Amino acid sequence: MTWVIVLGVAAIVFAALVLVGRLPRAGWEVTGAALLFGLAGYALQGHPAEAGAPTPAVENAAVADAALLKERQAMGSAFGKGRSWLILADGLTRQGQYRAAADVLAKAAQENPDDADIEVALGNALVGHSEGLITPAAQYAFRRAAMIDPNHPGPPFFMGLAMAQSGRLADARALWADLLARSPADAPYRQDLAMRLTRLDQMMAASGMPIPPAQPEASGQAQAAKAPSGAATPAPKPAAR
Repeated sequence: MTWVIVLGVAAIVFAALVLVGRLPRAGWEVTGAALLFGLAGYALQGHPAEAGAPTPAVENAAVADAALLKERQAMGSAFGKGRSWLILADGLTRQGQYRAAADVLAKAAQENPDDADIEVALGNALVGHSEGLITPAAQYAFRRAAMIDPNHPGPPFFMGLAMAQSGRLADARALWADLLARSPADAPYRQDLAMRLTRLDQMMAASGMPIPPAQPEASGQAQAAKAPSGAATPAPKPAAR
């Protein structure tokens, strides 16, 4: 019964091509041969008698971390010129389409060469496209963002995150420690950054890697915070030559 239906459908298709599509007489043989070829393939590989076995859709595992997206948005400007580009790119990133997001952001960077938020998002998209590894293109995007806005916390934060994911723990720690040292005490990202830096120190200690001492800038800020407002700050000693 199945073959009767299949042959009937093939005949209807051929008749439709000839009568409705006005297939030229010279093309009848080629069209008929193509239909027969398809029927032969179905005869060899088709299994109409077997029961169907639908499978659930596979979830894309390469989706973006929603928390990191929110963190990048919090670090950036909500009213930048490239805001519409960032909204589109974030939508693609949430679906795991990092290559498409990178293409969109590369175009946005051309039209907005002074927007650090776009460069940060571009670096993140390139890291996502390489499955978490830091690439020269991603490093260039992060460095471009830092050149545009040296006070922007996004470039060192996300570049350090990509370096940590790539196994470059010491480089990541240097970036994060410097960012923490110069971050305001009320910065919304400071607590999360400190927690990540602590976990990174634990990973380095477990791996037997040396952990550098606290940066002088950080200790200097702490002393300045403890000193009375009217106290004079001692002059720095000249560096030894």
